[in-house]
Amino acid sequence: MNTVTMNTAISKNMLSHFLTDRRGLLSHLAGAGFGLLGLSTVSETRAATVDTHPLAPRSPHFTPRAKRVLHIFANGGPSAMDTFDPKPALAKYAGRPLPTHYNTDNPTAGAMPSPFAFKHYGESGLACSELFADLAAAHADDLCVIRSLYTDTPIHEASLRMMNTGSLVVPRPSLGSWVTWGLGTENRNLPGYVSLVPSGLPFIGEDNWKSSFLPNVFQGTYVATNREAGKPLIDNLTNPRLTRETQTRQMSLVEKMNARHFERNADYPELMSSIHNYQTAFRMQVEATDAFDISKEPESVRAMYGDTPNGRQLLVARRLLERGVRFVQAWHGPGQPWDSHNDLEKSHRRLAKESSQGITALLTDLKSRGLLEDTLVIWGGEFGRTPLAQIEPGKAGNTGGRDHNPFGFTMWMAGGGVKGGMTYGATDDFGFKAVENRVHVHDLHATILHLLGFDHEHMTYQHAGRDFRLTDVHGHVIRDVLA
Repeated sequence: MNTVTMNTAISKNMLSHFLTDRRGLLSHLAGAGFGLLGLSTVSETRAATVDTHPLAPRSPHFTPRAKRVLHIFANGGPSAMDTFDPKPALAKYAGRPLPTHYNTDNPTAGAMPSPFAFKHYGESGLACSELFADLAAAHADDLCVIRSLYTDTPIHEASLRMMNTGSLVVPRPSLGSWVTWGLGTENRNLPGYVSLVPSGLPFIGEDNWKSSFLPNVFQGTYVATNREAGKPLIDNLTNPRLTRETQTRQMSLVEKMNARHFERNADYPELMSSIHNYQTAFRMQVEATDAFDISKEPESVRAMYGDTPNGRQLLVARRLLERGVRFVQAWHGPGQPWDSHNDLEKSHRRLAKESSQGITALLTDLKSRGLLEDTLVIWGGEFGRTPLAQIEPGKAGNTGGRDHNPFGFTMWMAGGGVKGGMTYGATDDFGFKAVENRVHVHDLHATILHLLGFDHEHMTYQHAGRDFRLTDVHGHVIRDVLA
């Protein structure tokens, strides 16, 4: 018996044996590993009768300004007064207490002026430090800098959860999950939501991109981007032993069994999400291999982004966005890199060097391709840093670093329907607390959803007997930043 005949015989025997117990079959196949079910395909009959794909494109509440989102996450908390919010008053009090009391948990060595020079850029005269001089020189008039953000805690874990999910303690669906649930995706051969991390996991791990009580098809797909040269970013996209034709023939059987199982379990959303996740995994063998292969880009484009983990990662992000992925999050890692408790001058300079070239290239690239106008790009961390120099507990002397600051910090947005070349809000003279046009994280989320065409108060999902939304019972759209 040749291989094809043997496979056909096995398939027929499996079909007759298992169709009476389809739940048992799925459990059996799941035990064989993700790869097997990942090769299921959509049958023409089922696709013709009803489009049940949860990632099918959907219309928002009103006409959106943005169609897709790229969130560049400077995790750890970059310092606003060293990047986009100059505070010259700190020089007057260098090494001395500030003239107003600030509640900080740790001892300090007094005010710490920024070691970086600031200049004004573009027609808008946007102020930016030397750390992001290249970015400001090229795109000052594209940036909408929000200087008055605040959050509810100085703790990394809780602030990360708040920034990504709108919840401090209880894991909830992430922003990217809400967006893909609301809009679907424009390419069913790729995940609707991808989270790119150079290596390892940030604090709270997958809670940053999980779907929680939303169907799991809306969870972010985690991809470690700092791989060895020549090694693919995603493992097991190809099968070294079977041709695609053979895999497709084998998995058509699995699809038939999945379809019949679903007919009797249509009210079981986890089943449908799993089936579609497996289908996406199979389709990714072709589409993702292409999307993640930046060697297909011209040398001039790769040089523009820079040969660094962050530069290559942002080039991958652009390739995903232009292929229809709805939400991409690009982390600066590993760990909490912007958490500069010690020697901030050295660490922030290194971090900006790692990321500024890639961010500048990204905005230039999106703009040249006509994608920036409907792509919302966001940069920032989970909180900011204090204007005071930190003292390491139990040791004498200034560490040259800054502590966590949830009371006032900066993020910027570009493209996607926001006004460029402007600043919004302000912190006090020393950069400690937001005092003018204060923006809570809930307000930021409400504004992002508005740009995508959603009224955040009516974008709800019923779970455990009540309606939930990303912004909980809070949030106001920042209308002054809308173009």
